Amino acid sequence: MPLTPRWIYAFIVSSCSALLGYALYTQYFDGLHPCPLCITQRAFFVLTALVALVALIINPHQKGRYLSAGLMALFTTLGGAVAYRQVWLQSLPADQAPACGPSLEYMFANLPFSEAFSTLMIGDGNCAEIVWTLFGLSMPNWSLFAFIGLALCAIASALPMVKR
Repeated sequence: MPLTPRWIYAFIVSSCSALLGYALYTQYFDGLHPCPLCITQRAFFVLTALVALVALIINPHQKGRYLSAGLMALFTTLGGAVAYRQVWLQSLPADQAPACGPSLEYMFANLPFSEAFSTLMIGDGNCAEIVWTLFGLSMPNWSLFAFIGLALCAIASALPMVKR
């Protein structure tokens, strides 16, 4: 069976769903509470999955494939940047990590959007804490790898050699 953009879109939707499902499992069953940067990464996985789902349903022609691939590449790049920021925060010595800040809900309820957004992107002490690892890598490391893989899949979905 030939590789088609629809198979790639289905893979992206399935991958994002599995990643989000595991994140929710660790939150609700393992008791790992996500920090603001983790929540932002989840949002970019959701956006990537939604674009892939729409593309899977409508099966666009080449221009639509370029558009959907561009949107998915944008969302995966932004998500990867957030994951990289968190990996960097986690690599800092404890005395250089930022102090813990207010919750995400508090920030968006009480601060102007621009200030809440900039505070969110800076991260806080909660974002620098490593509470879960697999093969010595933290969850943001794995998210970064996932964003890179999803970006490559998004780009592959728009290649002219991948036939509808």
